[in-house]
Amino acid sequence: MAGKFELYTDEGGMYRFRLKASNGSVVVIGDAHETREDLLKNIESLRKLAPYAKLQEAGAPA
Repeated sequence: MAGKFELYTDEGGMYRFRLKASNGSVVVIGDAHETREDLLKNIESLRKLAPYAKLQEAGAPA
């Protein structure tokens, strides 16, 4: 089973997502968005960019 994006509304009424691994563990919690549409755009950006993301150690030169 693949991971999944779980959409929810936080206590402040902002839209967020949790990316969960196939075992149910939370891998990423997304930033707050004022609209569901903005949240969905953010998720689509992640889906497109993630296959090309490079691994970089914190503090290392780019």
